[in-house]
Amino acid sequence: MIVQFFKSIFRTKPLFQLEEKDPMKKFLVVGLGNIGSEYTETRHNIGFKILDAFAKKESLTFESQKLGAVTTYKIKGRTILFLKPSTYMNLSGKAIRYWLEKEKIPQENLLVITDDINLSFGTIRVKTKGSDGGHNGLKDTQNVLQTTTYNRYRFGVGADFGKGRQVDYVLGEWNQEEQDKMPERLERSIELIKSFVLAGVKTTMNHFNNS
Repeated sequence: MIVQFFKSIFRTKPLFQLEEKDPMKKFLVVGLGNIGSEYTETRHNIGFKILDAFAKKESLTFESQKLGAVTTYKIKGRTILFLKPSTYMNLSGKAIRYWLEKEKIPQENLLVITDDINLSFGTIRVKTKGSDGGHNGLKDTQNVLQTTTYNRYRFGVGADFGKGRQVDYVLGEWNQEEQDKMPERLERSIELIKSFVLAGVKTTMNHFNNS
């Protein structure tokens, strides 16, 4: 009996090791966009803009690392890795897969933030699966991850453009009305990210979609 008792003790891992290796406590939040100052204030870069707003509010600093700029944020025992891919929009999936695998983050803890011309400006739509909707960043992510089942936050940018002018529109800068409304939408997006990590995607969808 004594021998069995000691064997059971040595088979048990220390609690702190279990916590460090618990993948459910780590999350990857990716803002899609294009690198370069010429893209900074464009509609297509809303993913970058939201992560920058979060970083500014929480005094975080992004550092250039492999395939992107990254920073981390800890909240109530959970760690968020923020990623702004440096691969340009069309190769976003490469960076996402690299950091998922490097940090051993389960795919269900991934949130990809992107623009959506099918939603009016500032409309929030969180989904757990779906098509790429013609978005090249989501298309590459889907191809690389080999699945359409991953969490994405679509930020509406509207579709105020004529036939054949879609590229010019998404690569165009925010108009004055959009700029005026942006601070509130960014704050709402920060709340959404925290909700995703702390409350889960289903609760976040119920609370934030179309808000």
